[in-house]
Amino acid sequence: MRKNHLQIIALAFALQIVLSVAGVQAVAQTGVAAYPTMAPLDQYLISDEKSEIALARSAAPSSISDGAEVMVLGHEGYTTAVKGKNGFLCLVERSWGQSTDQAEFWNPKMRAPHCFNAQAARSFAPIYLMKTRLVLAGKSKPEIAHAIVSALDKREVPALEPGAMAYMMSKQQYLNDQGKSWHPHAMFFSPGDMTKSWAADVPNSPVMAANDPEERVTILFVLADKWSDGTAASSNMP
Repeated sequence: MRKNHLQIIALAFALQIVLSVAGVQAVAQTGVAAYPTMAPLDQYLISDEKSEIALARSAAPSSISDGAEVMVLGHEGYTTAVKGKNGFLCLVERSWGQSTDQAEFWNPKMRAPHCFNAQAARSFAPIYLMKTRLVLAGKSKPEIAHAIVSALDKREVPALEPGAMAYMMSKQQYLNDQGKSWHPHAMFFSPGDMTKSWAADVPNSPVMAANDPEERVTILFVLADKWSDGTAASSNMP
């Protein structure tokens, strides 16, 4: 059973990479980027606050998200809509949660519910919230990337805490135009490039990792076989 589970994880991750590359190739072939600039802000917003709260909470099982703080996005940025009790923070990330070099950085369809544990809420989510403020201030992708580097260099954002992680188990998540909802999963964050020390992505290794040099973090992915509502997740999804 464990062997089959690991094979599913490896296949899913490989497919995600292939689909991402396919998207880049499509842009290269047509010569036109699908999302070259930011769309009108209203396209990134969810008009009904209760709907956004519910979507944010769907990132994790209710046993976790019911006691979490919930933030929602408005014209002035993220604000706290529900005060938490257990240290978790749930919010719906928009497309600028990706690195600035990603083709879908401005994709207004993206909705990525996250539930960060206390360590990640204190030390990883602040980078995304900073990027949001820069986006709403009208900054370009190069300006955003430069600001993140500067903030990290000057220690204007907290250092990543040990044990930082997040749940992404929402059946309603839309992560990109290729993978769409992909798979329910948890993410574990470590500073710097930890790919080699984890022996991630080497032949027959069960460990999947993605290094984000812009935010100076490596993300370890662990796939789940159920969505946050307890329903089974298909192993055949991309």
